[in-house]
Amino acid sequence: MLSQLSMQSEKISVEDYLKGELISDLKHQLIGGEVYAMAGASANHERISANIIRKTGNHLEDSPCEPFGSDMKVKAGENFFYPDVTVDCNFDESEPYFTESPIIIVEVISKSTRKMDESTKLTSYLKLPSLQEYILVEQDFVDVEVLSRKENWFPRHYFLGDELTLESIDLTLSVEEIYRRVNNADVLEYLANKQETEDAG
Repeated sequence: MLSQLSMQSEKISVEDYLKGELISDLKHQLIGGEVYAMAGASANHERISANIIRKTGNHLEDSPCEPFGSDMKVKAGENFFYPDVTVDCNFDESEPYFTESPIIIVEVISKSTRKMDESTKLTSYLKLPSLQEYILVEQDFVDVEVLSRKENWFPRHYFLGDELTLESIDLTLSVEEIYRRVNNADVLEYLANKQETEDAG
């Protein structure tokens, strides 16, 4: 998640950025040499992220691959981002605060972050040789967009009642699992209809 709350007037080096992040009370992303502060996340945003981390973590428990949350930076070229979820199978322990080798990146998006997640971040992420899948999850309504290297980054959309498979880690998730506990109109309507069907049965 990115919110352009503040931006330094002068460009800074990667080294200075990384040093600053170690002592900063706020997280910042480095884009084109400029530092952007990040906003806090909503409850729905956190629920979606937690659901995905929990499912991937349980699935990968005995695997060399592991999920990371939104405190782990991804280095893409000279840019640094804080995705909501990353999965890495070859983490470089010599650089404990960022990765350059994620195979999956997940961004939970809202109206305020959509442009950045679908443009600047997308362009940067797809240049990562390791990346196999990029997932965009809307928090205010139900829409899961999956872009896969295997399909030349062709976007596929999934909705409540659908299942999607993250082929790079052989994990199938239902959209309902991704949106568990999320409070938005689409989820509430879906659950109400599901309960009516169960009651009628």
